[in-house]
Amino acid sequence: MQSKKYSRYESLTNTITGLVLSFLVQIIIYPALNIPVTLSQNIFITFVFLLVSYIRSYTIRRIFNSLRETNQTEK
Repeated sequence: MQSKKYSRYESLTNTITGLVLSFLVQIIIYPALNIPVTLSQNIFITFVFLLVSYIRSYTIRRIFNSLRETNQTEK
């Protein structure tokens, strides 16, 4: 079973990796689609997605751990 602390570390590592990739992709995609976005706007957009991604990742991890615990106690 994964501890809540470990779930936070895993979610944060996963999310930061996604943050870097997202930022780099946005730098390429926005100009290619002629979407005018300043660097500070791009950073803000990336930060919002970072928060959403972290919460999503942590929540899903905890749900699966809970399901695993339930399945193990039923056996």
